[in-house]
Amino acid sequence: MNTAQVDAATGSGRDEVPPAASVVATTLLRGVDLVAAPWKNGGGVTREVAAFPEGAGLDAFVWRVSIADVAQAGPFSRFAGIDRTLVLLSGAGMLLDEEQGPTHKLTQPLDSARFAGETAIDARLVDGATRDFNLMVRRGAATGELEVWRSEGDASAMQHRRLSADVVLLFCASGLLEVTLGDAAAVTLAVDDTLYIEAPEAQACKISGEGALLAIRLHYA
Repeated sequence: MNTAQVDAATGSGRDEVPPAASVVATTLLRGVDLVAAPWKNGGGVTREVAAFPEGAGLDAFVWRVSIADVAQAGPFSRFAGIDRTLVLLSGAGMLLDEEQGPTHKLTQPLDSARFAGETAIDARLVDGATRDFNLMVRRGAATGELEVWRSEGDASAMQHRRLSADVVLLFCASGLLEVTLGDAAAVTLAVDDTLYIEAPEAQACKISGEGALLAIRLHYA
């Protein structure tokens, strides 16, 4: 995984972040560094953003986040014991038909669907290819929550949040945003960039700029 360690107190790059009250262990993952891997069935490509343990295969991860470019309709791969959350990033959207359940409609950017990885799902594209964000969490090993945070670019409406989890991921889904943790220097996120924050404890977080973030909170069992 191509990463750059960020000192939350100074914003400068460094190999390690020493423990201190004013420093949060943070890794900046740039979207331009993500590597595309084609699907075996030729239906699209996936770019892994991050996973735990780092480098874990599809049968061994505790959690995994990725971006998928879906080029054609077809059945989803099944992942037994995995809870999934899918968010539409761009494109006209898709309809996810559960074999014995509802149809999840993702037709507007940032529409989302949650479902069990073992569920038989067939995907139909509304009008051409889509790009999607995928969160997968191994049931019993961890839990994951995903929220959409929007910032409209008005400084008076700057969003103030407080982060508490084992891991927080802030993924820039659109626009150009600045994220400030505590009293640290702001970190700028462009589309597909992710701020990986380890063990924030009631960490103050401010967001400015114009765009949308996907905020993922992960808690280990």
